[in-house]
Amino acid sequence: MEGVDRVRAAERSERRFAWSLLGPGLAVLVGTTTLPIFYLLWQSAQSTNLALPGMDRFIGAANFVRLWEDSRFWDAFQLTLVYTGCTVILQLVLGLGMAILILKLPRAQGPLRVMAILPIVLAPVVVGMIWRTLMLTQDSGIVDLLFQKLGLSSHNWLGDPRLAVLSVIAIHTWQWTPFVFLYLLAALSTIPDELYEAARIDRASAWRRFARITLPMIRPAIMMVIIIRMTVALSAFAAIYSATGGGPGSATEILNLFAYRVSFAELDIGYGAAAAVVLLVLTLVVSAGLFVMRRGR
Repeated sequence: MEGVDRVRAAERSERRFAWSLLGPGLAVLVGTTTLPIFYLLWQSAQSTNLALPGMDRFIGAANFVRLWEDSRFWDAFQLTLVYTGCTVILQLVLGLGMAILILKLPRAQGPLRVMAILPIVLAPVVVGMIWRTLMLTQDSGIVDLLFQKLGLSSHNWLGDPRLAVLSVIAIHTWQWTPFVFLYLLAALSTIPDELYEAARIDRASAWRRFARITLPMIRPAIMMVIIIRMTVALSAFAAIYSATGGGPGSATEILNLFAYRVSFAELDIGYGAAAAVVLLVLTLVVSAGLFVMRRGR
């Protein structure tokens, strides 16, 4: 019995020690994530407008009803889906293509990996400013100069609504395609060469090897990349804000920017909180659906 008591006492001591290590980090995590989410939910049910001090009151779901009837919100919602879908697809296709190509060039992998890290480590605000001032300036930007060299006309890339949407998609794709490239390159490096050698002996074409060997072997990595990039794209803010500010007008105003503008430009905090809650729910639903798909197969 004494031996059993010693074992149980040791287990309790280990649990207390583990909680003493976990406790501070868990408290910080709850304080910086969970509590703000509850405050956001509470704020979304309030009528809080900084332009009308002293008029705050509880209004329940009225802010969400207002969102339902707001065409500007639905434009931002639709643009968020288009922006997220386009950037994730482009990053996946370009990143996978680059990874397969670079895998065939073993001597170039080191320098190219270093070069690929550079866009990732740049702050999104810096990326947006670089593209706004250096790349997409009309008549003097690098992109416009290339168009002129090709005999094409100049374009107001950030002033035309349609071109502005394409521009912010290109900015996000440029910055984060290297992340997909590095992630998938690491996954491709784990595939045994013997599988490809056996397929070549069986006279399998390059496309058949890609479809029957490469894709199934790196499918978990692809699903994880999609989950990570989709959640990040849904909450994109800094690069778009520094490049276009959500303009021209509201042409590049995704949900994150819509919530920001409503809250801090129009000072309607409660309505902006409701928009942020919708974005939070959308992100959770998309992420949960992707995790279910990943686990199901």
